[in-house]
Amino acid sequence: MTMLSVAEARAKARKRLTSSMAEWAAEAVAEVRVEIALHPPTEKQALTDQAAAADWAASWRAVEAKAVGTPASGLEIEWEERNWARVGRQRVPIRLRLTTPDEVAAFAGGDTARDWRRLRDRTAAIRQRFGEVGGRRVGDAGRDGDADRDGDAGRDGDESRDSDGETVGEALAAAVRSQAKRILGLSDASFATVIAVVDWLRTHRLGSLRPRQLPIRGVDSKWFESHRSLVIALLAGIGHADAVSVLDAEPRLRLRILDPALVSGAGSGEAAADSDTTAAPAPTGVLSDGLDDITAPISQLSGLPLAPKLVFVFENLESVLAMPAWPSAVAVHGSGYAVDQVTRLDWIAGARVLYWGDLDSHGFAILNRLRSRLPGVESVLMDEATLLAHADLWVPEPKPHTGTFAQLTGSEARTLDRLRTEGDVRLEQERIPWETALDRLRTAVGDATEGHLGEEERDRRERDRRGRDRGERDDGSTDTEGHLGEGSDDHR
Repeated sequence: MTMLSVAEARAKARKRLTSSMAEWAAEAVAEVRVEIALHPPTEKQALTDQAAAADWAASWRAVEAKAVGTPASGLEIEWEERNWARVGRQRVPIRLRLTTPDEVAAFAGGDTARDWRRLRDRTAAIRQRFGEVGGRRVGDAGRDGDADRDGDAGRDGDESRDSDGETVGEALAAAVRSQAKRILGLSDASFATVIAVVDWLRTHRLGSLRPRQLPIRGVDSKWFESHRSLVIALLAGIGHADAVSVLDAEPRLRLRILDPALVSGAGSGEAAADSDTTAAPAPTGVLSDGLDDITAPISQLSGLPLAPKLVFVFENLESVLAMPAWPSAVAVHGSGYAVDQVTRLDWIAGARVLYWGDLDSHGFAILNRLRSRLPGVESVLMDEATLLAHADLWVPEPKPHTGTFAQLTGSEARTLDRLRTEGDVRLEQERIPWETALDRLRTAVGDATEGHLGEEERDRRERDRRGRDRGERDDGSTDTEGHLGEGSDDHR
């Protein structure tokens, strides 16, 4: 095995420090036991290149000499004498031992050591301000020649515990440990502000507020959103999790009402005409004629007095915006993996739902996600025929999804397999010509509308025709008021 150089040992120490500094700082660890095997040469290796072996041993003597000259050094090098037949008695270093976090950092050097000192000092400031965390040693009773190790070298057994059995200070330590990267990444000024905000909030319980309502001078909503997780974690760590409950903005969806008739009859209040005069008024004005493009919180959209027969859910917003008028239909922007939010719309339960997403692995993952919440959803333009008909428009998928999707139909699963077989390609929704897409959407709706949408549409047209005939017989005039679908056969 190759002799471990000082530089290689520093790299190992640096790796160990990076993985452990959050725990060491959070728990105020005073002692550790990190050992690094140095892999001294065999006699044969030493004979092969005696100068290299001598230089290697000298480099470790220099490290030891520097440590000996440093007060309270936590660096030790273990040496061992070897009696070799041809080289004679030789004293070789076999193991480096680092016994304090500061010594691990000092030996590792570089930016990692600087990060440790910053995290150590900031964590100490948090403990000093909000509560002491009992220090403990970390050590290891066993050995593994090539491994860097640490382990428990003792705890303070007299620390008091709360009703949940949690040692006093453990909650704060856990908060610091989970937020170590954020604490480390703050500027000095930002860190000081975080400490000041946590200190203020623990003595001023605010209840539920939006970020804009926080009455802390100099702390605006943008600042709080950037530092929110750290502030909330520290408050929880010092037992003040209820000091402030920040209200998040509710997710929003965008939809288009493709049939004006869905709006014109909504909230008219006709059903309340014969009701008791003390009844609550009907929700007039909830929707206005001409309103067809709405972006709002999901809870508000769910409460709209809509009863569509058909709901299109598209991954691409431009496809939603390009949709023409469509009888008893609504088009919803699915917003990628947020598509399951669509199922929170109460009025979608009685509708037929068609989903169209990108023809790629993530498109099928999103479809699978939606169908797990809405089993009856149908896909359109996500089949093998569509994929192969647009092979010239394929592009590589940057980061394909490698999972399996239990909710896909056989046809959809075969299309996904074909995507992967062709080299993880993708056919983005917006690359399919719009007229081609519309034709397929009409076909998809028509394929399953007998006795459903198509029959109702034919009945409505027949009623409209009879109404026009009556109007002509009564006054000789023609009813020129347009009905949805008439005069627009070019898109059916």
